[in-house]
Amino acid sequence: MKEVDWLAYVLVTVGAINWGLVGAFRLDLVQTILGTSPALVQLVYILIGLSGLYWLYKMTTKGKK
Repeated sequence: MKEVDWLAYVLVTVGAINWGLVGAFRLDLVQTILGTSPALVQLVYILIGLSGLYWLYKMTTKGKK
């Protein structure tokens, strides 16, 4: 399960950096890098969102074990 945790952590970090750049400079890094493939951009955003939900679940259930 560690690989899933690591991948989710990386995607959440990418999402946080991307939103910081969007807020500060109106620069969407994911769109800039993957802009030639709209389906891939959408997939990355979906994976980032699912990773955020996964980490939220992990954080809320960690203390209940």
